Order: sequence, then C-alpha cells, then structure tokens
Amino acid sequence: STKNNRCQLSRSALFFNFHCRILLTMITTTIQCSLRSFSRHGLSIRNPSPAKTQLPVISHALRSYLGDAGEMKSRRANTHDDAIAQREQQLWERAQPRYDSIMERHIRLPKMDDIVNGSGITNSTDGTSKEEQELDIRKKRLVYRSKQRGWLEVDLLLGTWASENVHSLSLEELDEFEKFVNLETIDIYNVLTLRSDVPEDMKASGDVGGQSVVERIQQWAKDSPLGKADKEKYVEVKTRNNLI
Repeated sequence: STKNNRCQLSRSALFFNFHCRILLTMITTTIQCSLRSFSRHGLSIRNPSPAKTQLPVISHALRSYLGDAGEMKSRRANTHDDAIAQREQQLWERAQPRYDSIMERHIRLPKMDDIVNGSGITNSTDGTSKEEQELDIRKKRLVYRSKQRGWLEVDLLLGTWASENVHSLSLEELDEFEKFVNLETIDIYNVLTLRSDVPEDMKASGDVGGQSVVERIQQWAKDSPLGKADKEKYVEVKTRNNLI
C-alpha cells in the first residue's frame, strides 16, 4: 500500500511538472508573439522610469489601408537580374492587348446599334431618339456599376448617391462621374471616407465656382448619416435604393 501511494505521488509530481512546463512554454510564446506583433505594426513599449512607476506607453505610426506593407512596388520594375520578374514581364506583354480590349469594352459608352444587335432589343417606337435612349442606358449602367462594386461600404455610399443623383446630371457631369467610377474600388473608398483627397484632375477648376461632381459626392458622404446608421436604417436604405 505504501509503495502504491509512493507511485501515485510520483506520477502526480510528474504530471504536475509536465503541465507546469507546458503552461510556462505557452506564456513565453504568447509574450514573444505579442512583442513581434508590436514591432510588426510599428508599435513600441517604452519602459517606465525606475524612479516613477507608470503604465507602459504605446506609440504607433499612422497606417493606411495597406497596413504596414508600405508602398506597393511591382517586381517587374527590376527585370535585369530577376528571372521571375522577366517571366512576369513576358506574360504581361502577352496579356496586355487582351486586357486593354476588355477594359475598352467595359468602359465604352453604350450605343443602341450594339445593344439592339446583341440583345434582341428593338428600337423605341414612342418617338424617343436614339441619343436619348443611349443616354438613359448610360445612366442606368452608371447606377448599376456604382452599387455593385463588391465592397459593402462603397456599394452603400456610392450606390445611394448614384441612385438619387445620376438621373439629373448633365452630359459633362456624367463624364466626370464615369471617370470617378472607373477608378479602382479602393481608391473610390478612400475618397468617400476622406482618407485621401479628391484627385487633382477631378477637382473644380479655379475659375469655375462651386464643386465638381466628385467633390460633391465626398461632401455628401461626409454629411451622410449612413456611416452612423443602425441596422434598421441600413436595411431601409438598401431596400429603398434597390441595393440588395
């Protein structure tokens, strides 16, 4: 009986020692990961002064949507001694004509002749001119492209603005708006959320009073309650503007 008790105590001691080592390893790993995370995200912890006890002070640098990745640089910028970059450049040169063709077709202004011949739609018989039909189709396409960006915040903000305003834009303003819609979604998002300024070529000229279309959109997004809306408001706006 005494021997069994000693064996049990020995096993208990071994298990206790084993679990303590695991716990110590986990704590050490967690601390190391936290320190690496601070360093990776540009954070630093300054040690408190020995003469005065205080809480650690964390300082951090300004971060953009790229996080801490820095400025994006193409590997193809250096093809002299990089075999992979040379291969990528060759593939890009082969793909670029196809890319340009797809992009040109994507942003090309709609023409009734192309639409009728390609979709089975017949010309209007209500007296509406071909130019008016093309303009109406262009506006509808811009609204659709504005609310189907694949990015929820942009869909909601840009799509709502387009649904409420595109129908009243002039031809010159439509050109401005389409140029904005042709930007990458992340760039549109940064303008809408004031993370970046309106591009210089989309600002109003100095000799023209008022704001450009893009400046009006940015101001509208700034004043819009959509970013502060509750769930019911969100559903209401999405439903009213057919964004669901």
